Amino acid sequence: MEYLMTGQEMPLEDKLQVLTDAAKYDVACTSSGVERKGNGKGMGNCVAAGICHSFSGDGRCISLLKILLTNECIYDCKYCRNRRSNDIPRATFTPEEICTLTMEFYRRNYIEGLFLSSGIIGNPTFTMELICRTIWLLRNKYLFNGYIHVKAIPGAAPEVIEQAGFLADRMSVNLELPTAEGLRTLAPNKHRKSILTPMRQIQNGIQANRNDLVLYRSAPKFVAGGQSTQMIVGATPESDYQIINVAENLYRKFDLKRVFYSAFVNVTGDKSLPALPGGPPLLREHRLYQADWLLRFYGFRAEELLDERHPYFNVMLDPKEDWAVRHLEYFPVEINRAPLEELLRVPGVGVKSAQRIVAARRSGRLDFPDLKKIGVVLKRALYFITCSGRLMYPVKLEEDYIVRNLTSPRDRIQFGSDGMSYRQMSLFDDANFMRPIGVTEQRQTALGQL
Repeated sequence: MEYLMTGQEMPLEDKLQVLTDAAKYDVACTSSGVERKGNGKGMGNCVAAGICHSFSGDGRCISLLKILLTNECIYDCKYCRNRRSNDIPRATFTPEEICTLTMEFYRRNYIEGLFLSSGIIGNPTFTMELICRTIWLLRNKYLFNGYIHVKAIPGAAPEVIEQAGFLADRMSVNLELPTAEGLRTLAPNKHRKSILTPMRQIQNGIQANRNDLVLYRSAPKFVAGGQSTQMIVGATPESDYQIINVAENLYRKFDLKRVFYSAFVNVTGDKSLPALPGGPPLLREHRLYQADWLLRFYGFRAEELLDERHPYFNVMLDPKEDWAVRHLEYFPVEINRAPLEELLRVPGVGVKSAQRIVAARRSGRLDFPDLKKIGVVLKRALYFITCSGRLMYPVKLEEDYIVRNLTSPRDRIQFGSDGMSYRQMSLFDDANFMRPIGVTEQRQTALGQL
């Protein structure tokens, strides 16, 4: 236990500051970054340190205490703020300290659960034992029944990972970088096989536990919330096509709940890392998340969204719009007849609105006002759908025309405040055209005389 002496003389509040700051680059949930004290009149306050937000399956936002067990690390990954060679303040919690923080935050209604990750102190098994000891104390000594998400440490003994799986609600193993070549370049101490091994163990444990629960309802649950992973985007030269193919394979082969994408932030200044003149690739990260939803919920395959000739997403369009304008042969889709899988491919139609359309048209034919009430985003969908054979407005099914209307505020169809009526763009929609246009000039323009 000599490793636990690191930062032992440091006050608990200072440790909390160091280890919540060190955890902020893990994107399995999103930090609030806000601190606001109660004013004596209203109810509640907000604490920045370590409070992040995740979302449950039913859409609820859950506040979590997000911390590292330690920011000490035996590895020297070039992109990591906590790498061995980086000169930063170091600290390590004891399992009891994490239990104390979790329970005190919970009693104050700051959090509903714990997100616990760690650098590697001593060796992977020793680190995983500390994590396991922490959540065992929370469950058995402090009787904490809230949500717990912990990291499984690659290289740790399988029996320790298994024990943690019966205590945690969700586990995750960071893939770190999309390819084995990227790992060799920037994280030479880590290996793809050692990362995928605990992933496979957790997957097999979840499946075996499902079978046990069918036979014995009282069987303890193993990682009931499933497992997830994280990839850094932009630190290595992989294309969007390579990244979403990796994600698709992970979903298919390891039955993951989520793949998280983290836009690369150069926090170490290492010369082998790429320069970021435009800052972290946040828009690229956003497009990857949108594509990830298409893979998980909309029935798309990675090879449909991108290919080797078209390896990057169009930053001006979301991935579904990008796919639609390149595959206009599938459109327009007739709302009153199209099956669910075709409705899901229409830009502006989400999973819930597609299901509502299928349910509502059993009672009668739908028109565009009905679609607006259902939740369809008509500003995007109108180019790709018909209702009873009619387009909403006289639009052209041409790629350049649609892209221009979707991306340019100047060329976009102008809707009224009701979201249904519209004004067709004309030659005179020019902010620099100052004087009013007379009837005679409009007639001459229409006849080609002006």
